[in-house]
Amino acid sequence: MLYAVAVFAPLLGSVVAGFFGKAIGDRAAQAVTILCMLLASACGVASFVSLVYQGGTPGVVDLGTWVDAGSFHVSWALRYDTLSAVMVAMVTCVATLIHIYSVGYMSHDNSIARFFSYLSLFTFAMLMLVTADNLLQLFFGWEGVGLASYLLIGFWYEKPSACAAAMKAFIVNRIGDLGFAVGIALVFFTFGSIQFGDIFAAIGQHSADTYHVLGGTWPAFEVIGVLLFIGAMGKSAQLGLHVWLPDAMEGPTPVSALIHAATMVTAGVFLMARMSPLLDHAPGALAFVAVVGGSTALFAATIGCVQNDIKRVIAYSTCSQLGYMFVAAGVGAYQASIFHLLTHAFFKALLFMGAGSVIHAMSDEQDIRKMGGIWKKIPLTYTVMWIGSLALGGVYPFAGYFSKDAILEAAWASDSASGHYGFWCGLIAAFLTAFYSWRLLILTFHGKPRADHHTMEHVHESPAVMTVPLILLAIGAVVLGFLFRDQLLGEHWQAFWGQSIQIAADNHVLHAMEEVPGWVALAPSVLGFAGIALAYFMYMAVPSLPGQLASAFAPVYRFLLNKWYFDELYDAVLVRPLMALSRLLWQVGDATLIDGIPNGMASLTSDSSAQVVKVQTGSIANYAFAMLIGVVALISVFLIFR
Repeated sequence: MLYAVAVFAPLLGSVVAGFFGKAIGDRAAQAVTILCMLLASACGVASFVSLVYQGGTPGVVDLGTWVDAGSFHVSWALRYDTLSAVMVAMVTCVATLIHIYSVGYMSHDNSIARFFSYLSLFTFAMLMLVTADNLLQLFFGWEGVGLASYLLIGFWYEKPSACAAAMKAFIVNRIGDLGFAVGIALVFFTFGSIQFGDIFAAIGQHSADTYHVLGGTWPAFEVIGVLLFIGAMGKSAQLGLHVWLPDAMEGPTPVSALIHAATMVTAGVFLMARMSPLLDHAPGALAFVAVVGGSTALFAATIGCVQNDIKRVIAYSTCSQLGYMFVAAGVGAYQASIFHLLTHAFFKALLFMGAGSVIHAMSDEQDIRKMGGIWKKIPLTYTVMWIGSLALGGVYPFAGYFSKDAILEAAWASDSASGHYGFWCGLIAAFLTAFYSWRLLILTFHGKPRADHHTMEHVHESPAVMTVPLILLAIGAVVLGFLFRDQLLGEHWQAFWGQSIQIAADNHVLHAMEEVPGWVALAPSVLGFAGIALAYFMYMAVPSLPGQLASAFAPVYRFLLNKWYFDELYDAVLVRPLMALSRLLWQVGDATLIDGIPNGMASLTSDSSAQVVKVQTGSIANYAFAMLIGVVALISVFLIFR
């Protein structure tokens, strides 16, 4: 019962705020949604504690039959196991804090009830995703967060940039979702079911199945694994389908915190962990996952080093950290990927909401080049941003240290080419992450004030309704690594995860990661401190150096500043050709042929009728003459062709 309440309470809040918000007022809408979220988080945490620490029994909460058509049977049910319970507790807790924070951040907006309705709807969709007992229900939640993200990113629809960003997120995700949908279809074709229990029970029976694709024969599990990961690439913004994520910053800051921390972008990582029994029998697909994840971690980190929008810097860090999670999944360390997902949710929500506090203090300014010299005026925000950055940079003893280092150790311990590739990419990314994190801190809070006098006069700390969630998230960013490292990844990890994460008998990566060389465990911390030192040297000791380097290496700087020109490439290769084809089909195919032919026939009939009408003069002499002409013509034809 508690589990079902945790899932459906946000939906209740969304419905009340969405349909009755104008009637009950903004304050009541806020109160209802927050109370529903508090109830959901309490029930979510209670369900997790009951299952993991009080001997609760995993199972399925059956809500009824959803689809029953021929051999296709799908139930609507909530899967209750450790993986789902961890996700429900995390999503509800972080989302609740974001709801509370939004009371202060959105206090001057004109559509507060609508905003809170969308937030709760987003949360409900994510909860449906992580509690799904079959792939169709998971896809329902998957598309639900996609819809809600469109509504939230484009919340300020009066801004053309917000509308464009919302459309971009929606369209790019549809590309990945196509792969996901085809993957689900192949799962049903292979197993005759899309229920997780049926799929996992039949893994051994279908491990040798093959498909004939692109003129070759491929193992069925490899094809399915790649297609499912393509879906994850879109939702989790991996290299190639990442372009929507930075533009999602057009939405309000609480939206950025929700999308980037606890919900949408983590859906792909969850999918990999949920499908671990299948993926562990698809080594080729896992290698692909690890390579893409490592490439994304490094790629996004390079871009984060030169961005100037405070939210975009943090957005690219999200993209990079998701890459780490997929490296872990790609080497079979699904537990480590979920561990980093958990810690990342807290410190990334902390960073985004801390950035929102800075933006609030700076009169909506987001350019870090126009900040500086404000740390004494907003000391609490400054402190929590430090905590979030230390966790992101993987500095001991903060939460990110334990989860990020576990991933890199697992990548090395996998003893595979793809794993080692992910390790080196992740190692370089660790250095860059520390560098751009402290670049952001220094440019935002230190040095001489670069904002105008009027703005600096109004710099102030955020109200308690915004700072209390920051403090709670900061506590999570400090202690979560200590609390859960041994349970999630330690010697008795099987007792914690149960059957929620199943791996092949030859997957020993969690044991092997405990025996990696000392330099592997030490290198991320050394490089992290090196990145911090470099940022201090460039932006505190010698502040003129970044400008000199940008001028000396102008092509490289422009390349990174323009995000490797991915948007321009897609615009040239895909967008403009497709727009030209669309115009051609519209102007020639639609307007000229489809509409032109019936419209032309109608015009011809109308014009002919107009001319025929002219012979109807009412004169008997004219009619007699016409009849005479007709008789002459008839006789002539008869004489000629008889």
